[in-house]
Amino acid sequence: MGRNLSLELRGCHRDRNHDPPSHPTETTVTTIEWSGLTKSFGEVVAVDDVNATIESGRLTAFLGPNGAGKTTTFRMLLGLATPTSGTATFDGKRYDELQDPVRHVGAMLEASGFHPGRTALDHLRVLTLAAGLPREAPIRVLTATGLSDNAHRKVGDFSLGMRQRLGLAAAMLGDPEVLVLDEPTNGLDPQGTRWLRGYLRQLVDEGRTVLVSSHALSEVEQTADQVLVIVGGRLIRSATLADLRAEAGVGSRVRSVEPDRFETILLHAGYHTSYHDGDLVVDAAPERVGELAAANQVVLHHLAATARLEDAFFRLTEPPETAEPTRSR
Repeated sequence: MGRNLSLELRGCHRDRNHDPPSHPTETTVTTIEWSGLTKSFGEVVAVDDVNATIESGRLTAFLGPNGAGKTTTFRMLLGLATPTSGTATFDGKRYDELQDPVRHVGAMLEASGFHPGRTALDHLRVLTLAAGLPREAPIRVLTATGLSDNAHRKVGDFSLGMRQRLGLAAAMLGDPEVLVLDEPTNGLDPQGTRWLRGYLRQLVDEGRTVLVSSHALSEVEQTADQVLVIVGGRLIRSATLADLRAEAGVGSRVRSVEPDRFETILLHAGYHTSYHDGDLVVDAAPERVGELAAANQVVLHHLAATARLEDAFFRLTEPPETAEPTRSR
């Protein structure tokens, strides 16, 4: 059935003859807490003593390299894996202890659990019926996720980006207070990514708790309030986005008529470079970059200071044996 469907079915109503009221429960879920959360597979420790609190009204980004333990942590949070020790709770309750969990927590771990022969609308109707949700829920979430025009199209014909949207639509069927999304930008084109950014910010502004895992650091930089960094199963940093940016220091974004030559000049001067949205990014202050450009007669079209999340992230996750000593500028 796939993970989206299994999450929707867990703890759902069974009265299929009548639609339940729109707000059947009075309690709300606002806070996620991990306390000593640990998961071992034999001698391999996938998640090691993770402690964190994710609060409402914030978009929290859970960052880490592939294999760092992000998905395993989410699976324990959602009751799909049992912790070796520690707890993962919503307002002090495990997922399986929540009353009508689908109405409190929406989740998307991957966008592969869809029957290819069903239409998007039919898929959502199956979930709605199984969970005892209002009949209008599928139309509401299809509209919210921009899939209305493809409601009667078979999911087997969907692109990966459209499947991501459908997975998000399924997660939102119960109009939950908490949203847990694993790599939600995967497969989205630039337009879809911009839409998702705005949609998630809207949910946060409504007071919901949004937890997103990602390695798309530039996207998280534009959306997150709080950042958690996990490496090798251990949570190594918890900070606001502003604090993490400050730790990155000041760098520069550059546009030049001779980008390759100027990049070579910067590398020979001992600086690190990368490209982002067509700009050359360098870990040097704009004043120093300007000096090097002038000394080498390189014309710059754009030069601006920047402190990017990637800088702090790579600094945190770089293996100690390959880390270079900090140079004094």
